[in-house]
Amino acid sequence: MFRIVSFRNDSILQNPAIKKRFEHYLDVQNGKKIAHYLIAKKTPLSIEKLNNFTIQELWDIHKKTRKTFNKLNHQVQDGKLSFKEIPTPQISFLDLKVYIASIILNNCHFCERSCGVDRTKNQRGFCRLSTESVITSAFLHIGEEPPLIPSGTIFFTGCTFKCIFCQNWTISQEWGSINKLKEGRIIDPQSISQIMADLSKNGAKNINWVGGEPTPNIHNILKSLTFFKENVIQLWNSNMYLSPEGMDLIVDIMDFWLPDLKFYENQFAYEMTQAQNYWEITTRNIKQAYDFGTKEMIIRHLVMPERVAKDTFPILDWCSQKTEQAFVNIMGQWRPEHKIHRNSAYQNLNRRLKGEELQDARNYADKLGILWREVS
Repeated sequence: MFRIVSFRNDSILQNPAIKKRFEHYLDVQNGKKIAHYLIAKKTPLSIEKLNNFTIQELWDIHKKTRKTFNKLNHQVQDGKLSFKEIPTPQISFLDLKVYIASIILNNCHFCERSCGVDRTKNQRGFCRLSTESVITSAFLHIGEEPPLIPSGTIFFTGCTFKCIFCQNWTISQEWGSINKLKEGRIIDPQSISQIMADLSKNGAKNINWVGGEPTPNIHNILKSLTFFKENVIQLWNSNMYLSPEGMDLIVDIMDFWLPDLKFYENQFAYEMTQAQNYWEITTRNIKQAYDFGTKEMIIRHLVMPERVAKDTFPILDWCSQKTEQAFVNIMGQWRPEHKIHRNSAYQNLNRRLKGEELQDARNYADKLGILWREVS
């Protein structure tokens, strides 16, 4: 089921802009720095049992432990403390995150939809997932942005959006619609860890959590990292429609960010995805990832027909002002997939992107000083 393909492309990593802005990413690959999840596994809690506390008390502990994590992380990354000499605690910052995620499953709100279903009792919200994760494929992806390949992609079923133009709609939306497994297989966290190990062994420069959408699978992703031991970049590839709690669970763990930012106008975003308040939520989360995670980020923007002035220009304005060190992949891969070509209300989108539309977007990025050529 899982394909391993050998491929290397290191020339782009010698680009001065890439070397300057992706320093942590490159240093982890070269063994000079440590992936953040490994630091979280070494960050101790000053308590003996997690089940003695309420959820609010656990979040308070999380907030305090984050300060310990940040201090430890800086000491290790700056070479002031040897990672190998740090003792493994009885309960770690990562263990705390796993435990909090398990509680959230009882009233699920990993994403901003906050369905509130009890997934531990097989109740299913918008994403149609219970506690189990389903993976459709895992392989060394050579179609991602040049600095990221080969990328160890792990594709989950289920999604927090219902994009009417989705190219992966069979695994993101249709999976589970008739109460049977249509694609992929159910997998436990320890098996996910083994997949990561296989991808790493075969040359993955990162572990790329994608889908569908990884957000409904936060509990199993975090748990899988308790079994994993390799010093490999963890990459979050997402629509970024996470709840504040969902973001708090992953922002310390991920080393690299690959967020989508497709829409500026909320009404259009809702028509396309069924997601309310798209702009406010996604930009809030991207900004948090940029400010409190690493600043190592490629923002993906899919240019759409007749939407350059309405969406692309204001999105690029925001990127230049709020995430100025991030690269932006200005994507011209729009295809009228899924429901677009069947819905007469969106005939203006039922065509490929014109060359001049894409060029207008790229010219505007150049005007703003946004770096896009290295990743587009």
